Amino acid sequence: MTDLDLLSINTLRFLAVDAVEKANSGHPGAPLGDAPIVYQLFHKTMRYNPVNSHWSNRDRFILSNGHASAMLYAVLHLSGFKVSMNDLQQFRQYESHTPGHPERGATDGVEVTTGPLGQGLAMSVGMAAAEKHLAARYNKPGFEIVDHYTYVLCGDGDLMEGVSHEACSLAGTLGLGKLIVFYDDNLISLDGPTELSFTENVEGRFNAYHWHVQRVADGNDLGAIEKAIEAARAVTDKPSLIAVRTVIGYGSPKAGTSKAHGEPLGAEDTKLTKEKLGWPADKSFYVPEDAAKNWLQARERGTKAESEWNALFAKYKQQFPELAAEYGRVFAGELPQGWESAIPKFPAGSKAVATRVASGSVMDAIAQKLPELIGGAADLSTSTKTVIKNSANFHKDPAGRNIYFGVREFGMCAFVNGMAAHGGLLPYGSTFFVFSDYCRPALRLAALMQTPSTFVFTHDSIGLGQDGPTHQPIEQISSLRAVPDLTDFRPADANETAAAWQVILERRRAAFLALSRQDLPIIDPGKYDILNGVRRGAYVLLDGGGSPDVVLIATGSEVSLIVKAAEALAQQGLTARVVSMPSYTLFEEQPESYRREILLEGVPRVVVEAGATYGWWKIAGSTGDVIGLDRFGSSAPGEVAMEKLGFNVQNVVDRAMRVTSRAGRMPVVSPR
Repeated sequence: MTDLDLLSINTLRFLAVDAVEKANSGHPGAPLGDAPIVYQLFHKTMRYNPVNSHWSNRDRFILSNGHASAMLYAVLHLSGFKVSMNDLQQFRQYESHTPGHPERGATDGVEVTTGPLGQGLAMSVGMAAAEKHLAARYNKPGFEIVDHYTYVLCGDGDLMEGVSHEACSLAGTLGLGKLIVFYDDNLISLDGPTELSFTENVEGRFNAYHWHVQRVADGNDLGAIEKAIEAARAVTDKPSLIAVRTVIGYGSPKAGTSKAHGEPLGAEDTKLTKEKLGWPADKSFYVPEDAAKNWLQARERGTKAESEWNALFAKYKQQFPELAAEYGRVFAGELPQGWESAIPKFPAGSKAVATRVASGSVMDAIAQKLPELIGGAADLSTSTKTVIKNSANFHKDPAGRNIYFGVREFGMCAFVNGMAAHGGLLPYGSTFFVFSDYCRPALRLAALMQTPSTFVFTHDSIGLGQDGPTHQPIEQISSLRAVPDLTDFRPADANETAAAWQVILERRRAAFLALSRQDLPIIDPGKYDILNGVRRGAYVLLDGGGSPDVVLIATGSEVSLIVKAAEALAQQGLTARVVSMPSYTLFEEQPESYRREILLEGVPRVVVEAGATYGWWKIAGSTGDVIGLDRFGSSAPGEVAMEKLGFNVQNVVDRAMRVTSRAGRMPVVSPR
């Protein structure tokens, strides 16, 4: 290590320490210990352009142990990204560009949102898979236009989290040779020494996953770190783990202890640390001129690297104009002209079809127009209908678009988020709706990052039948509707399903579909503007005349039920408006005028959904009613479960008559 290297590393260390100290909040220990690794990566190894942080062929860096964010912001500042000194000084402050944990979109150069441990590592697997797939699709001999690495820094906490096992096992199976993970093996967790809770053989574990594994004995040995990276890059058929023994809080009085992890060093210990490492103790946010010049070489190198790639791409465009145009389109996040013409239509009178089956038909049709559509299921692809026909298994052929995730729901969804964050792809993952509980942390991050991640959940209610309450979702849909910026779709038929897919792909935001196992009757696409209705979250199926007595509202399979109930109410002399609400979230986004137009002020409402009633009272109001489930389901044939648990015409009629009587629209009629 040269004197200039050490000066540059210490600059990184103390920018992070000073940011934490000024905020009086944060994690100084990891930056002090990990700075040499990050210096090696950003200054000597990685190919990226700070002037254009979105260059498609850049190497990606993920800080999975996101609590070390002060170090990431410091290295982005020093390398020339749009992260100012003022941003560093506003660390962890309201609406700053340097939040407590890295957030995609908040800070230039941050690839994904991390902090919930394990997810950054899991998303990196999706990123590396994206690179491998895109390289297989677009590269030609002499034209390696997709050729980059995914580098990760993770800690003990990342490896303790179960999602790391799911994702890293899959990474080994997929042979992701351009994924290189640094494991910060500092022997300390927040509660104390890792021997309290984490004594496994990490290297043996990753060898068992079919990874290439190395160890660096001293985290300050730049030469050893560099050699380990070279060796990792030489192994092209396996992901690599480089375990590095570091000292948390290196150089500080708290070095090697949990006290260095999650609290500022304090003024006195900061002073002592600077003195020990030869740093001016009286200066904060200090960047020596020589260190600044050394770090900023990244701009010149990055501009040159991107310029060379642009020249290569220009030649590629001449020889392969169609592929080049497609590459530009997918990375621009644009859909091809007329792609929606591929979406199948299901005419009135067609045979009833489960929405999971309709979704499979839609996906297969649009996949022919959208090569960026890629994904799979958690060992349930034949049940969730998510196999793209005429496309290969990714594991056997990386150009293939069918990924077999195995029984790894959380890992799958984090993988999808990584693919989406990489760019150039529209990924999806699928499982039974009840198992969305396993996925929830990744769904939350998808919403927070606003990646174009799509989650296809089937077997959406007690209507799935005899698998029973362990497999019958109850609270899942209302729970996921509570996640900000996660868009729900529970379509009532095949045409609403087709429209939902179109809206999802046009919006390019995190979304999920809840799809039926049982067949559902077709809504007439010639009679209703279904696409616009889905776009706006809800629309009217039966108007109910000028002054209906009740408004019936439902989602999914229960829409056909309330249509029948409206017919039965008519025989009782009551008129009902019937509203299909395929997306609660989108309906809530509409202007109040539209919502009033659909739901009619002053008319009692009955909401019907085979799930928890929680959240629906906002729609039903104090004069309305909600027919739902606030109990677990039952093992029985689907139609029997629905009937016995209240999802039948008579119950809807009785409850509708009750609310209309309370509203003074008819004499009191006792429910049967």
